[in-house]
Amino acid sequence: MIIKDDLVEEISTPTGPMRTCIFRPAAEGRYPGIVLFSEIFQITGPIRRTAAFLAGHGYVVAVPEVYHELEAPGVVLAYDQAGADKGNADKYAKELSSYDADARALVAHLQSRSDCTGKLGTVGICMGGHLAFRAAMNPEVLATVCFYATDIHSGSLGKGKKDNSLERASEIKGELLHIWGRQDPHVPLEGRNRIKARLDEVGANFQWVEVNGAHAFMRDEGYRYDAALAYLCQGLVLELFHRKLI
Repeated sequence: MIIKDDLVEEISTPTGPMRTCIFRPAAEGRYPGIVLFSEIFQITGPIRRTAAFLAGHGYVVAVPEVYHELEAPGVVLAYDQAGADKGNADKYAKELSSYDADARALVAHLQSRSDCTGKLGTVGICMGGHLAFRAAMNPEVLATVCFYATDIHSGSLGKGKKDNSLERASEIKGELLHIWGRQDPHVPLEGRNRIKARLDEVGANFQWVEVNGAHAFMRDEGYRYDAALAYLCQGLVLELFHRKLI
């Protein structure tokens, strides 16, 4: 599908307006909605291309600036050490409750759109994978994809580095797809096993995929990109969303 990718909305949240880029098919009609949560670097080129990919397969995709109350509108952090340091500092400066309020606002926005069917999914990468996991606790979310989600196993998202994501895992009623790289030092084997054990314990409806890849193997910039794995995982993402949302 040909898409529109130049739409920007300001969504109201308790901590101020959240600039959100909207990607959607150009053809008139109503489409399922997806919230795409970015890495710590906000809406980079690879994140925009991921959103365009999803929109081109028939979805309205909302991509928020995850640090909207901390960074000026339009800020994109670079894929370098300074960008990583700033992104990580912001990750731990933002209140956990603000991440959750953002997710609820995004869900409500998509459901209110005349071009959205109201069937919703979420997908996130790195920190965004954790945000997608928490967004899945909203009952409106039917399907969620988490790419190498950081901080779930350590319970360290947000200000104070003390989240309750694993404790609240039973609140996720939609289907989950977790995708991990075995060579990812940010989520080692012990951490992955802890997450999987908790999902088994609460009887979650989930798929679990581990591949031989480094952290950020989906990002089509930098030396860790693995095109073959990215292609494989894109198919898994579409299978889930097509099955649950269309």
